Amino acid sequence: MRVLKFGGTSVGSAERMQELVHLINDGVPKIVVLSAMSGTTNSLVEIANTLYAKENDAANRLIDALYLKYNDVIKQLYKTSEALNKSKGLLDSHFNYLRAFTMDLFTVNEERAILAQGELLSTTLFHYYLEEKNIDSVLLPALNFMRIDENEEPDMKYIETNIKSELAKYLNKKLFITQGYICRNAFGEIDNLKRGGSDYTATIIGAAIQSDEIQIWTDIDGMHNNDPRIVEKTHPIAELSFDEAAELAYFGAKILHPTCILPAQMRNIPVRLLNTMQPQAKGTVITSKISGDSIKAVAAKDGITAIKIKSGRMLLAYGFLRSVFEIFERYKTPIDMITTSEVAVSLTIDNTKNIDAIKKELKEFCTVEVETDLTIVCIVGSFTAEKQGYALRIFEALKNIPIRMISYGGSENNVSILVDSKLKKDTLIALNKGLF
Repeated sequence: MRVLKFGGTSVGSAERMQELVHLINDGVPKIVVLSAMSGTTNSLVEIANTLYAKENDAANRLIDALYLKYNDVIKQLYKTSEALNKSKGLLDSHFNYLRAFTMDLFTVNEERAILAQGELLSTTLFHYYLEEKNIDSVLLPALNFMRIDENEEPDMKYIETNIKSELAKYLNKKLFITQGYICRNAFGEIDNLKRGGSDYTATIIGAAIQSDEIQIWTDIDGMHNNDPRIVEKTHPIAELSFDEAAELAYFGAKILHPTCILPAQMRNIPVRLLNTMQPQAKGTVITSKISGDSIKAVAAKDGITAIKIKSGRMLLAYGFLRSVFEIFERYKTPIDMITTSEVAVSLTIDNTKNIDAIKKELKEFCTVEVETDLTIVCIVGSFTAEKQGYALRIFEALKNIPIRMISYGGSENNVSILVDSKLKKDTLIALNKGLF
């Protein structure tokens, strides 16, 4: 059985939903994971923000505007009065649920429930359309099997047991529709896998059922060798290893959610990135195969903050780095890059929620300098230690770019540099010209 994930643009209109049928109705057993219609999650976040602010009239206006959008979609999507009336009842149910929050206390738990409405709507509306077209399918509720644990990590044992139990109810069925992104937490409350989590849903499901292949369908023909929004004449990469894809996703390649590679990698399940607008395009296939020494792609991650930590006590002192890292661990703040010298450590973070508290604790035993508005640019490929010439090519391309930090050696797949965000475009263009 295959797992196919379709993003918000793939279900973003009645026309896109109608086209989607041609991609999934081929008789091959599959689970189709759908995101919310494009723009919906942003609208739901805005609604939640107004409810937090107790601006209930504004919340009602936003809810009404979103309802009109969906009402237009169902008028275009369905041909029979039966399907139209059924979908109208669905919209009324979900939007009355949203309106009810304007008359009651609003908390973070309610926010998660609100954010789940997009996927619940898109999957049910699409399932109704399949019914209208007499295409046999099963709507598989993700909330029946998708769960995260106390650390907000997928509870794989629970997921594997429960999705197999759900599928066992429909042994003769070949087409299943389910929600991406949404799940339950360890307390049984509605929760989510964070933004972009539909990719994660697909690879978790693929791993749980040991799928033949996981397909991530978006509006671009595979992962490109550079950012096509900034650099001209980029091209899709035919093959990537799991490690290469994970580096690119984490460091800014928007086509793939950063956390989604691991479940597929653990079970050695191929992941294929395909384009709903050009389904005939080959896209990118991600496997365990390492396709020789080469530079594959460049990606950039914005919103980076650099922290420089200096202390005379660091000289030959064991335990210093442990003390530094323990502070970041206490505040659950991941570190992206790190470089060290005899008396200083420079590191980068992208989550500044607890930066003031982190600085305060660090200053108890060292001096701290903080710099913002930086970008990590990573060059990804297969860089074995014995291979010569890669560093020369990279830094020759960057000879006119001021570099703040350099990181290499943590893996054989990534050389990372830190630059001022104002130089991001120049950096990507320089690397594209020098490397590709």
